[in-house]
Amino acid sequence: MFDEKNLVGKIIKGDIKSFQVLVEKYERLVFHVVYRLTSDRENSEDICQEVFLKVHKGLHTFTFQSKLSTWIARIAYHTSINYLKKHVKDYITHYPNNIEDFAGTSASPDFILEKKDFSKHLNDLIDQLPYQYRTVITLYHLDEFSYQEIEQITGMPAGTVKTNLFRARKLLKEKIELHLKKESL
Repeated sequence: MFDEKNLVGKIIKGDIKSFQVLVEKYERLVFHVVYRLTSDRENSEDICQEVFLKVHKGLHTFTFQSKLSTWIARIAYHTSINYLKKHVKDYITHYPNNIEDFAGTSASPDFILEKKDFSKHLNDLIDQLPYQYRTVITLYHLDEFSYQEIEQITGMPAGTVKTNLFRARKLLKEKIELHLKKESL
């Protein structure tokens, strides 16, 4: 069994190998959060490194009031948001008025038909969602966080988390139905 308190204690005392264990355990989670928000594979690795530097630097402040994974995901979330604010000109800080327009896809039918791997295509569809929706659907379905944990990670109220998850699922359903309709033609 994974003992977070013991691991954190060793890291605080300077045990580099314990920090390496922490990184290996949570690198997939951090990359998921970062990449889903930024959609930038090139910079995601740099952002992930920054996240783990912040984790190492701030680990002594972790009080075990939440799971370690939740605390780390929160750091990844905020680091990604800060990256977007600094580097992305079309960063969306609010819900778009034309949210219905996000149901369509800009990919050509030939491009969609070439995609045989539905999982990859589903990830591509998730990447097309507004960042708020990408975040909650990734944290809930792919990383299996609870509503409460997502609320702690993102700082969104529980109702907003549930609403965003509902809207994200609805948009994904519409995108998948559109894809299937085009594929059957």
